Amino acid sequence: MGNDSTKSRGVDAEELEIPTTPWEGQKPGTSGLRKKTKVFMQEHYLENFVQSTLNAVVDSGTDITTGTLVIGGDGRYHNDVAIQTIIAMAAANGVRRMWVGKDGLLSTPAVSAIIRERGPQWQSAFGAFILTASHNPGGPEEDFGIKFNCKNGEPAPEKLTNAIFENTTKIESYRKVQKMPEIDLSKVGTTEVEGVTVEIIDSTEAHVALLKSIFDFPSIKAFLDRPDFSMVYDSMHGVNGPYAKAVFVDELGQDVSVCMNAVSKDDFNGGHADPNLTYAKELVALMGLNAKGEKIDVGEKSIPSFGAAADGDADRNMILGSQFFVTPSDSLAIISDNADCIPFISAQGGLKGVARSMPTSGAVDLVAKKRGFDLFETPTGWKYFGNLMDSKEVFGGKNYTPFICGEESFGTGSNHIREKDGIWAVLAWLQILTAQNPDPSKPLVTVEDIVQKHWKTYGRNYYCRWDFEGVDKEKATAMMEKMRSSTGSNAGRTMGRYTVATADDFTYHDPVDGSVAAKQGVRFLMADGSRIIFRLSGTAGSGATVRMYIEQYEPDESKLNMVVSEALSELVAIALELCDIKTFCGTETPTVIT
Repeated sequence: MGNDSTKSRGVDAEELEIPTTPWEGQKPGTSGLRKKTKVFMQEHYLENFVQSTLNAVVDSGTDITTGTLVIGGDGRYHNDVAIQTIIAMAAANGVRRMWVGKDGLLSTPAVSAIIRERGPQWQSAFGAFILTASHNPGGPEEDFGIKFNCKNGEPAPEKLTNAIFENTTKIESYRKVQKMPEIDLSKVGTTEVEGVTVEIIDSTEAHVALLKSIFDFPSIKAFLDRPDFSMVYDSMHGVNGPYAKAVFVDELGQDVSVCMNAVSKDDFNGGHADPNLTYAKELVALMGLNAKGEKIDVGEKSIPSFGAAADGDADRNMILGSQFFVTPSDSLAIISDNADCIPFISAQGGLKGVARSMPTSGAVDLVAKKRGFDLFETPTGWKYFGNLMDSKEVFGGKNYTPFICGEESFGTGSNHIREKDGIWAVLAWLQILTAQNPDPSKPLVTVEDIVQKHWKTYGRNYYCRWDFEGVDKEKATAMMEKMRSSTGSNAGRTMGRYTVATADDFTYHDPVDGSVAAKQGVRFLMADGSRIIFRLSGTAGSGATVRMYIEQYEPDESKLNMVVSEALSELVAIALELCDIKTFCGTETPTVIT
């Protein structure tokens, strides 16, 4: 690929102090600050947050005048304008080197990989601004977001996000080079502006190189070339398209038709780039399923052996077999159980630790118990996994790596980076399929075969999540508070054939840094091990999302293939009674069921 280098002259690079006043509500959630795009387009809005972040990073002891700032995003509407703003502000704040993804595109896992892997050492990154609202829709009427990742590649910890928010409440000015020339993001190369170096980098190079070191690409390629195997990978018009092409076409030699919806668009082609049964409609139908994960009649059409999807910023994944849906919780458990076939893990002595977010099913717990892995249950948010990964390296504690972790919200990853990684999960499944199919002359061992074998070994965790999106935040908060205040009276309560053994509000005591995270979800733990959980999500761009999680463990081999909705019907009815969402929010009908 060509490399252009230009130097802009005659630029007034003196920092310009621009007066401003605080905007309300700039408190970052677990995945940064997300609002409607038009909110971010208001005068000073983005600038206030960027300046507040840079101030907090400097106050934390980071020297931003050395090292490199990484900038990129998922390609959603307003990314290009926001990137130029951040470049001009970073220059005014003393940042002397920036790496920006070509066309402004960088997936969230790729950013973490770049921070951790890209050299030389004296140019290594001190952090990154990622412009994404993840799986939320994009466009002028939809959502936009920004978050900061630190020098080990993980999302800003709570201490830093609290400092950022505090700064947003009292900001009086921000610094920006007003006459900064617009940087051409379309060409890989370097632009120098009065001592500031802005390098446009290949978006996929560092991440793909890391993935090639983790997996056995030659063996996966040989498997993919089997005549009885076919696959499709839906990037949903998000940032994943270039990464899917780089891995599956350029490296693994597959036909470009494997890469579905692989052209990145600023509105995700009008779709909702969220890889689940509801929103990945095109892929789900192609794989012979409906939105409930049930088989449909496809007539004479052939169905691919393997299907996968990515979200807007490519950190999430959905895995499908031919007319078969793999839940994220089962996917985490199966990858963990088969981790030794992944060279990155086997070469380091095998898997040591696993973790799941609290709402994720306990399927991986059963694997950890059998195999002797360290097991952790954390709040939702990848930063909690990051602490566990860095226990020895950063905190001087126990080494839990190699480490695999995941969330029921279609996020899976390992300690190779400090973000969930959609394409990593896809390759992990393909590595498992490769290991399960050593002889190409024998019938194909399918995704469904692997899952069924797992259930027969460990039992099945029947599981579903109901999302009530766009509900009134005050009413949803009141509902959560009512459940919190009633935990004591609900403990010991018998409802149908279930007895509530414990009712509480999950509090996490971090074993690595000693921090405490309270109010992480209301839990109703049944005497038979079944669970009902409620959370108010912090990642929506507007309104609120109530998430209801239902889980029931079934060890009986004769009951491993029930319809999920039927297996959980009684628990769902109990959950709706416990939360009384109809009274508080006016509905019992979820927007999405996964």
